[in-house]
Amino acid sequence: MGWLKRLFGLEKLENQENVQAPAYQAPVAQAQAQAPAQPAASPQTIPPERMGLNGEYDQSGLAKRVAQAFDANPDVADIETVYVAQLGTTVVLKGTVASQEIVNKLVTIAKGVKGATGVETNQVTVG
Repeated sequence: MGWLKRLFGLEKLENQENVQAPAYQAPVAQAQAQAPAQPAASPQTIPPERMGLNGEYDQSGLAKRVAQAFDANPDVADIETVYVAQLGTTVVLKGTVASQEIVNKLVTIAKGVKGATGVETNQVTVG
């Protein structure tokens, strides 16, 4: 079972190595859209850490995209003892792995995901 399925109940995307989340602009709030006297508001963009797998706003967008990146890497795709969360722009890894080498791979992959400014591993046990 892959990371996305195990953590978020989502299926892996086909050819996900080549998938880029589309640029997304949040819709203008309804109150702004109904106020004819005001000039049109400029569209708001979603912060990278809140960008979902398909460009939509997603509170856990960064964690899901990190899980997707883990699924795409054969060295870590089958790990089932680590979980991914996020605190703002920081990726948080939790669980147990067999070696520090695996932790290092997870950190490298997670840091490469757009919107990740850091990776916290103090909740990962090696052993």
